[in-house]
Amino acid sequence: MTAPAAAGRVLATLNADGSRRWIRPKPAVGRYFRHRRAVAYGLMVLFLAIPLFRLRGKPLMLLDVPRREFTFFGTTFLPTDTLLLMLLGLSILIGIFLLTALFGRVWCGWACPQTVYMEYLFRPIERLVEGGWNRSRLLDEQRRHFHPRRLVTHAISVVLALVLAHTFLAYFVGTEALARWVRQSPYEHPVPFLVMAVTSALVLLDFAWFREQTCIVACPYGRWQSVLLDEQSLIIAYDPKRGEPRGHRPHRAEVPGLGDCVDCGACVLTCPTGIDIRSGLQMECIHCTQCADACDAVMAKLGKPPGLIRYTSREALAGRARRLLRPRTVLYPLAFLVCFGSFVAVLGTQPGADVTLLGAIGEPFTLEPDGSVVNQVRVKITNRARGERRYTVELLGAGPARVLAPELPLAVRSGRTATTSLFVILPPSAFRDHERDVRFRVSDGAGFTEEYRWRLRGPDAREEREEREEREKREERAK
Repeated sequence: MTAPAAAGRVLATLNADGSRRWIRPKPAVGRYFRHRRAVAYGLMVLFLAIPLFRLRGKPLMLLDVPRREFTFFGTTFLPTDTLLLMLLGLSILIGIFLLTALFGRVWCGWACPQTVYMEYLFRPIERLVEGGWNRSRLLDEQRRHFHPRRLVTHAISVVLALVLAHTFLAYFVGTEALARWVRQSPYEHPVPFLVMAVTSALVLLDFAWFREQTCIVACPYGRWQSVLLDEQSLIIAYDPKRGEPRGHRPHRAEVPGLGDCVDCGACVLTCPTGIDIRSGLQMECIHCTQCADACDAVMAKLGKPPGLIRYTSREALAGRARRLLRPRTVLYPLAFLVCFGSFVAVLGTQPGADVTLLGAIGEPFTLEPDGSVVNQVRVKITNRARGERRYTVELLGAGPARVLAPELPLAVRSGRTATTSLFVILPPSAFRDHERDVRFRVSDGAGFTEEYRWRLRGPDAREEREEREEREKREERAK
């Protein structure tokens, strides 16, 4: 039995019988296209350049997951920076909400890597190699998947995928490690090679096969727009009051009262997700303005004013004035200022080092033959300063204590963590109820000085005295 055909198109990338509909959008070069092209090439250069540049001796951006260190513009965040990372994440999320409320899906159409590389790198090369837009569609209709031109397109796509995948990995491992992996044989680093191979395969799969389905099926942004957009948000929309009723040009003289839309289908042919913008706001629309450029070109040929398809809002299409001030455009900026302001304040007041005191592994203290009590204290220091620091640790408020510190001063590079051990030696009489509170002062000689309280463990002096007296009595009776 064969499945019944759908009553209408379920997805723009599916035919009525469920087979894949390959979308080959016809380029429409207009004012929006030229602006988007400049932005796209600028973003491509930025994406390739960021891993290569350094600020304060650190990469501009490095997401070192194995070491759990995240560097943004010269500042390194550690897993202990929970508050900072939370505030930064909230700021970015609220910023996306605000941007969408004001400008619609401007991210999807102008800055999303999927759109940028698909529309301004892979598809232009595809059209150039295969002989143009019509030739590419003809190869699809004839199912000539192994045509020499198409094989050349796939070969170029493989090279581009390798470049993009390696650049992407540089954000996570750094350019030095990446260069070392590339020069070495895969047998010398099988796991990194496998990571590079899988990443390259995923990039190739995305841009050579999955393509616009990433926006339609995988990306959740289109489904979020129902709550992120309101009636005043900017969208790319068709003006039905001006365009309807539509009609072909040969029949316009016979049918009075037709709108400006001549039903040429240029907006559909140029859409990278294959939708008809005249059907209203749709989940698949990425607001790329291709349909607006195509329609403006047709209107220019007909002597009609541009803007039948344009940036507008649903309120404006309904004939009402667009209001910039509304609840979400007031609350989102306030929330953003609170979160980002708190992030900057916390970051600005952050100390130059993170110091953690840890006890000994195993017994809390040991006794020397002469009766002295030894406490091991481990000092873990994370250097947040911009250069290497040498840290010293002083013991305060411990009276007759002696301190053995074989590794002090402790040298710690910027953004790194080091641990050293101190051995605090006290007589038993220094303890009361098995405890003795002391303070440690940690300083780097360059402005960072902090004191930390610590509780040493040992025998109780009174119990120790009673035990000694009882032991002496037993020895006298034994004599």
